[in-house]
Amino acid sequence: MRDVLLDTCVWSDWYDAAKNAYIIKKLEREPDTRIYLSAVTLGELQYGFDVLSQHEKQELGNVIEFVHGQGPTIVDINRHVAREYGRIRAKLFEQFAPNDKKRKGLRPEQLCDPVTSLELGIQENDLWIVAQAITYGLILVTNDKLNQIREVVGDELYIENWAEGDI
Repeated sequence: MRDVLLDTCVWSDWYDAAKNAYIIKKLEREPDTRIYLSAVTLGELQYGFDVLSQHEKQELGNVIEFVHGQGPTIVDINRHVAREYGRIRAKLFEQFAPNDKKRKGLRPEQLCDPVTSLELGIQENDLWIVAQAITYGLILVTNDKLNQIREVVGDELYIENWAEGDI
């Protein structure tokens, strides 16, 4: 049995009838796959739904009801995930932060000018989702490249791309 954590882009595609065929095909080929959903992804989906116009909401229905109807296990953020997040973000900082922002010998609380996720070339929510996948040993299914994150975590993270043409 395979355990997968579907990234927000994959859930969004699954919800889009014009794009979901590749996901359905993949799951039909591997019916024992257990699907997990990050609490971060759930928040991103809720945000996306909440900013729609009333007309768009009526056309799409309730994305949250759809997600829960698929029966995924929700993966929360806990101290283990937080520890993994911190470890990965520190590696990203060491590898990708501008040199003028690296102040050796300072404690984290002494850093007055923290490095933004933009400077590290990451999306902060992606980093949390990756930390969850590593912590729980889940395969991350995403269409995102995650280049910097992949570079620092290496073989600790297994990623699959179920985008059309990749299955």
